[in-house]
Amino acid sequence: MSSLLINEFVAKWSNSDTILDSFLWSAESWPDLERVEAVHILLETLNTRSSEENRNELSAKIRALIWERCTPLLMQISENALHKSEPGAKMLHSLCRLLSSCLALLRDSREVEKLALMTLSVFQSFEQHDGTQTKGQFDMEVAVEVLAVLLPLLSGDLDLLVKLTSCILSAVKVLSDDALVSKILVRVLFTLLHCVDDRSRGDILQRTWQDLCVYHEREKNALVTARTLLCLTAVSDYLFPPSLEKSFPTDLTNGLPDPRWSQSFWAIIQSGLIHRDNVARKRALYLLKKCVALTEIENTELGSSASPDGEIYFFRWIPSKSQVLQTFWQDYVLVMETLEENQIHVVRPVLNRINALIETTAIKENDAALVHPSWLLCVYQRMFHSENKAVMREGVYHLLELQLLRSPAFAINFSQFIVGPFMDVLSESSLYQRTANQMIGECPDVGLKLQAFLVNFFGSLPQESKGPVLLQMIQRLGSRHWCAVPLLFLSQALASLPACPLLGPQGLQALREVLRCTMITHQVLLRGAAQCFLLHSALCLTDVESVTLEEVFNFLVHFRPEESLCRGTALWDEVCEWFVKNEHTFRLAIGGKSDTGTPQERELASTATDVGSLQTYTRHRLHAFLTVPASAEQTGRLPDSGEAELLALAVLLWADVEEKRGGEEGRGGQGSTQQALARLLLAWLEVLQRLSTNLYLPLCKSDKSLQLLLHLLQVRRTRTATQTNTEDAVSGAVRGLVLSVVEPVQNFIARRLSGELQEVCDVERAALYLAVLRELLQEFGGVPWYHGNMQQSFLPALCASSLRMLTEPAEQVPSVCGQVQRAVAMAVLSLLCEVASSEASNGGLSLAAPSHHFSLPLAPLRHHFSLPQHLNQALLKPTATASDAAPDDAPLLRDWGRVAARFIRDQWSCLGFLQRAAGPQGPRVEGQREGQGEGEAPGPLVVLQAAVEALSLLPSDLVLPVLDCMALLLPQMVLREESQCVEAASLSWRVVQGLSGNAHDFWPALQAFVRLAFHRAVLELTQDQAPTLTSTIQQIVCELMELSEVRSGVFNILISHCCHTWLPSDPGSDAGDSEHFSSALSHLDILTKACLHGPVFRRDQRLIQEVQMYVEQLGDQCAANVAISSDNRDEQFPRVCVLAFLSHLQPTNHMHRQLMEELVLRLIEKDRGIAQAKARYYSNSLQHRTRNRVWQSLLLLLPKLRREFVVDTLLGYACEAGFSSNQASVKYLIEWSLLLMLHNNPTHMQRFWDCFSGDQEKTKTSICTFLSVLVHMDVLLPRLEDKAGQWRRALEVCLQWCFSHNFSVRLYALLALKRVWGLEGVRAEARGAVGGSDPLGGLATVIQACLAQAETAQNTGNAMRNWSRIQEHFFFSVFHPLKDYSVETIFYTFPRLSDLADDEWIPLWKFEKMATFSVDLSLPVRNPGADLGQMQPGDWIQQDRGELEQEERWAEVQKKITAWRLSFQEQEPHLAAQQRALRLGKLTSALLVVASLIDKPTNLGGLCRTCEIFGASGLVYVNVCVCVCGCAAPVRSSGPVG
Repeated sequence: MSSLLINEFVAKWSNSDTILDSFLWSAESWPDLERVEAVHILLETLNTRSSEENRNELSAKIRALIWERCTPLLMQISENALHKSEPGAKMLHSLCRLLSSCLALLRDSREVEKLALMTLSVFQSFEQHDGTQTKGQFDMEVAVEVLAVLLPLLSGDLDLLVKLTSCILSAVKVLSDDALVSKILVRVLFTLLHCVDDRSRGDILQRTWQDLCVYHEREKNALVTARTLLCLTAVSDYLFPPSLEKSFPTDLTNGLPDPRWSQSFWAIIQSGLIHRDNVARKRALYLLKKCVALTEIENTELGSSASPDGEIYFFRWIPSKSQVLQTFWQDYVLVMETLEENQIHVVRPVLNRINALIETTAIKENDAALVHPSWLLCVYQRMFHSENKAVMREGVYHLLELQLLRSPAFAINFSQFIVGPFMDVLSESSLYQRTANQMIGECPDVGLKLQAFLVNFFGSLPQESKGPVLLQMIQRLGSRHWCAVPLLFLSQALASLPACPLLGPQGLQALREVLRCTMITHQVLLRGAAQCFLLHSALCLTDVESVTLEEVFNFLVHFRPEESLCRGTALWDEVCEWFVKNEHTFRLAIGGKSDTGTPQERELASTATDVGSLQTYTRHRLHAFLTVPASAEQTGRLPDSGEAELLALAVLLWADVEEKRGGEEGRGGQGSTQQALARLLLAWLEVLQRLSTNLYLPLCKSDKSLQLLLHLLQVRRTRTATQTNTEDAVSGAVRGLVLSVVEPVQNFIARRLSGELQEVCDVERAALYLAVLRELLQEFGGVPWYHGNMQQSFLPALCASSLRMLTEPAEQVPSVCGQVQRAVAMAVLSLLCEVASSEASNGGLSLAAPSHHFSLPLAPLRHHFSLPQHLNQALLKPTATASDAAPDDAPLLRDWGRVAARFIRDQWSCLGFLQRAAGPQGPRVEGQREGQGEGEAPGPLVVLQAAVEALSLLPSDLVLPVLDCMALLLPQMVLREESQCVEAASLSWRVVQGLSGNAHDFWPALQAFVRLAFHRAVLELTQDQAPTLTSTIQQIVCELMELSEVRSGVFNILISHCCHTWLPSDPGSDAGDSEHFSSALSHLDILTKACLHGPVFRRDQRLIQEVQMYVEQLGDQCAANVAISSDNRDEQFPRVCVLAFLSHLQPTNHMHRQLMEELVLRLIEKDRGIAQAKARYYSNSLQHRTRNRVWQSLLLLLPKLRREFVVDTLLGYACEAGFSSNQASVKYLIEWSLLLMLHNNPTHMQRFWDCFSGDQEKTKTSICTFLSVLVHMDVLLPRLEDKAGQWRRALEVCLQWCFSHNFSVRLYALLALKRVWGLEGVRAEARGAVGGSDPLGGLATVIQACLAQAETAQNTGNAMRNWSRIQEHFFFSVFHPLKDYSVETIFYTFPRLSDLADDEWIPLWKFEKMATFSVDLSLPVRNPGADLGQMQPGDWIQQDRGELEQEERWAEVQKKITAWRLSFQEQEPHLAAQQRALRLGKLTSALLVVASLIDKPTNLGGLCRTCEIFGASGLVYVNVCVCVCGCAAPVRSSGPVG
């Protein structure tokens, strides 16, 4: 019902009660929305028309309306959440308006207060119940709407308003719905502040501000910061009114609070500026801009004196420095706003503003910084958190080059930022990518800058702060996950710090955590290199007077000898020098105070009260190591080998230190070193001497002695194994001492292995004995008396004892004793078979030189393994006894499955030895007898079937002996049992694939599989002989190539094996060569793939490879390169290997010639498929790289190909490929190929001229390829018969294309014309052929005019610059197609000069390192001349790449407009349209943009920016009134204003 009708109705009807009753709805019903609106209009009408008497008469009905109709409806809406739907929301708003009308008509403050308290309880319950709704109350959204109605009526009750404000803020803190929080602030807090008077408003704001400060101080987290900023932004217009006059200090009773004087406020702002939520960042920046604007208007001193608690103010304003501060904050706001963008081209122009911010931050006023440095940290942290990695990288670069950190004051202020957020961002691996101007293998730019940064930073810190900051930095390395690359370069940066005593025991402990936890899963080479850098850092930075030798060795033991701390390396020598220098300065240990640790550690602590020297420490450590309690059990698990490892390290370090010290003093030598070691190790040597005779020697003591022996032999021989064949004094002394006790040690081991080991824990002990025995046999196999004793008595007796235990009758009930003896006996036989291997065949490691070969009695072994039941013989799990409650739960029996698996693995080690001992056998043909005689090894088919079964039984990491044995068996069965061979190959491949995540076992298994599946007998199979097997092998080849795309080094193993199979290093006679080579033709797909191999890796994969190359190029300087024996997994190796293979092929050999021609055809087909594909490819794509590799391979093979094949196939395809759209590198190779083919086949020059007869419109710029060939016409003419005629033909062709409409074609044609015209000898010959007259018939004048035009007329714009560039380009200036024909030019120089990705450049040393690469006079490895190699890359068509210049203040900056500031011209004074266009590098043109048909503001604003960019002279709008901000171009109107 409309208000007009209701007014008329009230005017005609005098009884208000009756009117109201007629409009009301029943209390039990749900009213219509129109009825509620009608009652609301009626009450408003009555409020204006009724007298006081009528109001009193209606009061009862109004109260009933409030409490009996409105309130129940509101409650019903709350309980059923009806307000979340559109009809319910409309009803809620109508009821609130009706409630407002009721209260206005009633004019009773008690009813208002009662409703207020009712809604207030909603907020209080939310606070008490942590944000949950209480039954019987309004919903929060309903309460907000009701309260918004009540607030104008409560403006006089200050106490209630204060209480309400507190409840509102409490609800804001606990509510999780941001939308509801915003609604509360807008509907309630805004209304509240708007309704009260100034005094009440100030009081409410003061309480609000104090509550927010306490809230933020108490809970400093991201959510609290965001909520605090939301509240402050909501009341910012009241806190920072631009026209309000403020005084200092603020009158808290009458005035408004001024948060600018509070440090908490600026802390909130800074927390918001670096918040992860962009909305919170924008709110913080909004508040900052408001504060700065207000401060500029007031221009009064702010924060110039120290705060009451002595802290420096975050924000200062000094009127005398107002211009500097105003510029600073404008730049600061601009930088922070721009950093919200993700496009680097938008961010980069403002980076120079950070330099201006730094300069202002360095200014001091009254002995305090004019601008607090924390504002600068917000900028850096915001850059570090950017979503764009390029912005993050720019921020890191900028901070690393920050000269301000050379100041001690700034260094200490930045220290927590450096060890906190800056360390976090340094963990980002993408930072360490090479820059564009760096070569592969160089240290990344960030790595170099980081080294200089840490040196400068720690050099600037006060001395008392260096140690704590360094400790925090190292602890940061161990407190989070660091990838290998960041940790490596950060470790290298720490190693660059100058020597200074900064680290104590806590520092060594922190470094231990980094070694134990952080880098445990890193790549082995990077982990080893990082260990080297960290150890160097520790040696330089440790305060030796604060650490004990025990702490030092507990730290050193974590540096693995197989990864970093290896004898004979520079790192080991550095440790020795460090001990020589600091030996007597270590802190003495205090004994007897610790009750923790092992008994040995307590023994060491109680006796080592004077451990200050290395010798004393080692002696005490050895004494504690050998001290075993008298009550020690004779059974039990092995002691921890860590103690023996630490003691071995200490002994060898002491020996090397003594040797170094003796050498300096003129004494030393092996004799004196051995005597000193004998005195030191006397107790240990006595234990070893008594091993075989003292039956009461504690088992724990003997175990420890053997562990120490094992580690001494392993660490001692590292030097001889990695660097030199000569033995140093220390190594010889250890060898001599061990040799003196070798017999009792071996007798003890033999006795123990011959039946004394009977417990489950003894399996692990047997592994120790066998490891010691292996070391002894390897070490002393060359000693004549030792070799004789071992061969005559020890090895045969041990073999017989093991066979006896294995052949004993099986137990009815398997016992632990019997099964353990069988497992130990089989492990012994496996070791003996390994020792007896006469050569390192099939990947087996030969432990002794051939002259020191050990042999075994083969007959007993063959007899034992000839029985079928001994193939995959199982080791039964011991059965429970009566005393065993639950044997399956016994800790030692839980690993019985592993023991049983090793038992089967050891069987296959023995079977492989027997197969090798039987000698190589050729493939068995159909009908050949399969069986075994008495004492013979089982037949190949039986063993092969058992091997297939073993693959399914064994864990993947134990299958290597099975694969080695199958590699011997499969070639014998390929012609007889094809299905069995297929099953064996397929199952083996699946097993190898399953190991792809285990690098330790994957590579040996892959090598064994390649020997198995790609044996020469398998490769020689044809499709007719074994169709299923050949198909299976082809499928495996495809899958292996797919695996090589994602895992480096996989294809290396296959191609190396195949090339060695087809062309062995000693091929022998031609017949033998043909026999080996015959299968290569059947596997051209492998050779083709090898020629084109090289996937485009992801950036993170490429980073790992490049950093590994950097570590490798450090050489012996990094001990990891000496300690780690890394396999060749270079992705360029397959190409180098196959190119070396191709270099050995001889054109005179029919099979070689056939293979080369088939390979060329396949390469051409691959190139044609890519060239004809419709999809375009970019310069760094795999397609581009593949085409480049195709033409490189063709260039290498070109001299070896038949002339007829070249003319019929390759020449025609080169002409065809020249017309395709080629990248620069491919284009140069095609042109070079054409030149070589035409030079070698001059009679086919007409085929080249035919390439110029095509339609100019169709050839487009591809004709430039053939014009480039004409530039080198001087190479072709000497081989042509009609030189004058060919010369004239070349001039005519060049002159024809000089008039092309395409600029590039004209440029190439002019260059070719200049070079051909410059051939004076041919020109004279042509002139003589026609009797001295003009041989060109008048064209000479035209040619000279064209050349004159090119040299002189093109002197404006880019024409002259391009003419100079193309003449200076390497292909047309220095390059000679014949003289520069070499491997170096094809595979390194051309890719480098062609702007190809640098991982496509194959350096020359890789070819020279390949010993099998054939040096051919027709294709030398090195380029004879050096001129081409000295050229720098640079294509003549590329744009100039200038670095980021120091732009002017507002150049190329997109600056946002501040809404409350003045006009554009006041923000940028002095920048008129002409000046701005000139400053932006744009010329103001005569362009006039008419936009009179456009009226949308967004489109008009975009046109304004466009006119500015293009330097338009003016912009025409339909109405000049639409322009409310400045524009760089003058604005005109096309119609009347207004």
